[in-house]
Amino acid sequence: MAYFSDSHEGDSNGQRLARLRMRRRWTQQRLATEAGFSLAAIKAFEQGRRALDRPATILPLCRALGCHPTEITGGPIIPPQADRDGQTAVAAVASVRRALLRHGRPTRADDAEVAAVDVPELRVRAAAANADRHGARLAQAGETLPALLRDLQVAAEVTAGSERCDVYGLLATAYECAMQYLYKLGHVSDATLATERVLWSAEATGDPLRVLAARWYDAGEFLSIGEHDEAGAIIDEALADLTRRQDVSPEAVSLRGAFELKAALNHARASEKAAAERHWRRATKSADLLGEDRDDWHLQFGPTNVAIWGVSLPVELGQGRVAVERARDVKLPDSYSRERRSHHFIDVGRAHFYNGQRDAALGAFLQAERLAPQATRMHAGVRETVGTMIRTQKRGQLVELGIRLGVV
Repeated sequence: MAYFSDSHEGDSNGQRLARLRMRRRWTQQRLATEAGFSLAAIKAFEQGRRALDRPATILPLCRALGCHPTEITGGPIIPPQADRDGQTAVAAVASVRRALLRHGRPTRADDAEVAAVDVPELRVRAAAANADRHGARLAQAGETLPALLRDLQVAAEVTAGSERCDVYGLLATAYECAMQYLYKLGHVSDATLATERVLWSAEATGDPLRVLAARWYDAGEFLSIGEHDEAGAIIDEALADLTRRQDVSPEAVSLRGAFELKAALNHARASEKAAAERHWRRATKSADLLGEDRDDWHLQFGPTNVAIWGVSLPVELGQGRVAVERARDVKLPDSYSRERRSHHFIDVGRAHFYNGQRDAALGAFLQAERLAPQATRMHAGVRETVGTMIRTQKRGQLVELGIRLGVV
């Protein structure tokens, strides 16, 4: 099932919120009471005078209205016709979705397909897909993922023993790439389907740490819809499992740190500042123990990622000054993924916006766009924040960015 709003291009989150409220025949005061906001805040959201861009703000409104977050944020996003790469990326969604739906079904591969199975070559292609993911090359991902998923599904069906376990590991990686591709394009329900495929494939590998890594994404699914208790239960179970294993290998330390960061995010979105900070500090200790950036199971954990999350978490809490202060100490090596670097600058831009520093916010968003054009233009928080800035002050580069985002 896909979630669609009845909005049109250029709508703000506040306009969509107003329509959802009126559909229930609620007054602004009723929504304010049900969601725990002031009447003034609801009016500011609906009129576009206050950005509705943080999950901690959006999710209480969703719970009150009984809607999915994308009904407020407006996904899936359709890029402007002039954006050729964006159009190319979106055009492949149906093919990726078909490949996901075929998981676990007989492939009915012909003799030529079976003969063509080459696990080393599939390993190279899966690595290339992961590079596209970290490079935020959505158009390229859309072109290569359908065939890769099909070939891996065939390989999983015709191989045996340890080789089959290896193929399922590659399949889990490919499903992770599909999950991120779909999520960034705003196809949230399809991304959830991909996450389920990641879990099933990881379990077929027989590797307990690989299974735990897949549950990191599973926790994220519940976190995204505000089911904090369910997300917390998955995270707590994983951390308890890692403790019982007493595994001090770099892979296990990296995985523990990644779950501590996920726990921090879960608490931040629940507006639990102290708990979020506590888990971030624990992740910092894991990163210090590693002493390097790693990419075990493509989670990119290490000192750099912890520093990036040190900015993201106060942004989630609406603490712009804390985020900007921490951002000054973040050093991003050129070798670090463009996707993560661009997301960092998106967070910095939002932090500057919360501080009323709109020129600095625009500069950060433009830096993010240079690193990862498609991912930045389709980021719900960027679109909402830039739209709010434009409604209060139209000028130069800001309007040009708004046109590329499709919010003007």
